[in-house]
Amino acid sequence: MKKIIAISFMLIFAVTTIMAQSAAEIKFDKLTHNFGTFSENTPVQKCTFTFTNTGNAPLVINQAVASCGCTVPEYTKSPVAPGQSGKITITYNGKGKFPGHFKKSITIRTNAATSMVRLYVEGDMLEAK
Repeated sequence: MKKIIAISFMLIFAVTTIMAQSAAEIKFDKLTHNFGTFSENTPVQKCTFTFTNTGNAPLVINQAVASCGCTVPEYTKSPVAPGQSGKITITYNGKGKFPGHFKKSITIRTNAATSMVRLYVEGDMLEAK
């Protein structure tokens, strides 16, 4: 009986160690993008965040949620293999918004060891003349 328990613990330890070593990891080229100053006449601004899977298991983005409806994220839907890169494109639409400074966040949820990352976009929209 003691042998069975000892073997069970060793098996659980081995499986846990193997699983801990095979995890996805996400690394972004930047976490913030500043659109700078732009006119209310051209309210739609886009930027792209590039990320790399630095882990040793496929990386899956489960969700990308913006802090408001004026900011829309589009992201790589297929799993990203270890060592490969993917993109998240953020579109900010300031149409109908008050001119001035803005800062919006986009929450990214993945299967990586660090499962949540926040990206930020900001800028200054000037009133149309």
